[in-house]
Amino acid sequence: MKSDIEIAQEANVIPITEVAKQLNIAEEELELYGRYKAKLSDELIKRVEKNTDGKLILVTAINPTPAGEGKTTTSVGLGEAFGKLNKRAVIALREPSLGPCFGIKGGAAGGGYAQVVPMEDLNLHFTGDFHAITAANNLLAALLDNHIQQGNELGIDPRQVVWKRCMDMNDRTLRNIVVGLGGKMDGTVREDHFIITVASEIMAVLCLADDMHDLKRRLGKIIVAYDYDGKPVTAGAIGATGAMAALLKDALKPNLIQTLEHTPAIVHGGPFANIAHGCNSVRATKLALKLADYVITEAGFGADLGAEKFFDIKCRKAGLKPGAVVLVATVRALKYNGGVKKADLHLPNLTALKAGIVNLEKHIENLQKYQVPVIVTLNSFVTDSEEETDYVREFCLARGCEFALSKVWEKGGEGGVALARKVLETLETKESHFKPLYEDSLTLEQKIETVAREIYGADGVTYSAAAAKELKRIADMGMSDFPVCMAKTQYSLSDDQTKLGRPSGFTVNVREVYVSAGAEFVVAVTGAIMTMPGLGKEPAAYHIDVNDAGVITGLF
Repeated sequence: MKSDIEIAQEANVIPITEVAKQLNIAEEELELYGRYKAKLSDELIKRVEKNTDGKLILVTAINPTPAGEGKTTTSVGLGEAFGKLNKRAVIALREPSLGPCFGIKGGAAGGGYAQVVPMEDLNLHFTGDFHAITAANNLLAALLDNHIQQGNELGIDPRQVVWKRCMDMNDRTLRNIVVGLGGKMDGTVREDHFIITVASEIMAVLCLADDMHDLKRRLGKIIVAYDYDGKPVTAGAIGATGAMAALLKDALKPNLIQTLEHTPAIVHGGPFANIAHGCNSVRATKLALKLADYVITEAGFGADLGAEKFFDIKCRKAGLKPGAVVLVATVRALKYNGGVKKADLHLPNLTALKAGIVNLEKHIENLQKYQVPVIVTLNSFVTDSEEETDYVREFCLARGCEFALSKVWEKGGEGGVALARKVLETLETKESHFKPLYEDSLTLEQKIETVAREIYGADGVTYSAAAAKELKRIADMGMSDFPVCMAKTQYSLSDDQTKLGRPSGFTVNVREVYVSAGAEFVVAVTGAIMTMPGLGKEPAAYHIDVNDAGVITGLF
């Protein structure tokens, strides 16, 4: 089997203007970035705003394992399969971050014959959205420090600066730094920090904003520091809003590319789901719903993170109503949850499968709490035995879920037709009564505890002294009606990544809390989660190269 990048580079890619025609988008409504990618204009968004919405389908997964689950691959393949059935569909995805691309994961454009292309462009600089977000974030940091240096009219307490610099790369040495060293003209000496761009509040703001007016409103509300009286100081107060918005003018526009089978894909925004809210932009999703009859979108990592935030943050804030959820699993991943080592996952082991399927069971239960129909799809491997597949099918049907096999990695859209038919049947025969998990009126502590108990299966929640103090301050500022964004490991339902399967008898520890006033949610950081990841012993960057002809290799 060829590598993903070899398949992508051999693809018959058509001009993006031809892809756009499938959605009745005129060439003048595109802002072209070469032949194969484009931004979708504000004029297009305005033209289609009265169109009837299509059906929204979320793709999520069980907790990720080293065995791989194939959530993005399934999303892409499902969109291609709708095309095989002559249905007008759009895939709405997040943009990949350079951090994991050069770190542990490699590329993130799907896999096999279910990919979006141009794969190299998407994984590297694409249309510059992440660079614009990084620049806006760091402009705000520079203006903040300059305000302190130039007389500090707002009385900012340098010990209470909460805005962090960012870069779209994994670099652990920048987590905790000191700035302002040198002479008097080099600034005020203080402790500072870097986060990865996908954890920046500006990423969240961009992904939740409806338009430029809403973007500027949200940017201006970002809390960057507190003054000597403990009162918040915002980006608007230090005069940063307009310049940040100027940097983000083009980044606010969704991007259009295609799959290997020329299905349109709107790819825009990219907050991580373990440390941010894990969904592509509201603007991209809403536009997709106006352009197509079926929109397939995904949320990051497992359903305990991505799907929960998709429902409780994105859908709540944007008024979206998903019609169905596809939950991706693999026999290999379930056996891993049952205690099988990675090297032995290709061997049939029904006993381990029965032990590990409790992880899938919990995710099914969680998704059903949102009252949206659930379809479980098993991403098929040639090593799966018929007995193992049959067991998973019967397990799902017994719990009120639909079930379908997926072979999109190997066969592209043709391998997803069974899943697409099952999704269509579900949309036609089962009604979605979507509702978020909790009400806005609950306290922040009640919201955190609801997610911990209902979604993770925890016995309760404990708070560090600093987290408890910050929760009180946020409530005193009148922001307790915000939803919560839980920063938690993706590898376990608990906040301890070593606890596989369906852990019980644990408590979740919240060690840090901060408010993202522009994004309008409160972040609760649990366990050992880091907002600036580090590189592993052998990062994926070691295997990425470009030859003399300019052809990139090693992006998986």
